[in-house]
Amino acid sequence: DQVGPVLRDKGLVFVGIDVIGDYLTEINVTCPTCIRELDASEGLDIAGDYLDHLASRLP
Repeated sequence: DQVGPVLRDKGLVFVGIDVIGDYLTEINVTCPTCIRELDASEGLDIAGDYLDHLASRLP
């Protein structure tokens, strides 16, 4: 709730964040990771969903 709005205001819509305990330790804007791990463990297709979202915003 605190980080998302700030990132969106800066035009950052696809980032990875690293959290240790209650502390935000890193914001990864050039190489968000864990996509493959989350896809495999949760049955997701994050990259495909993201590309579909981007395509839906094209004129």
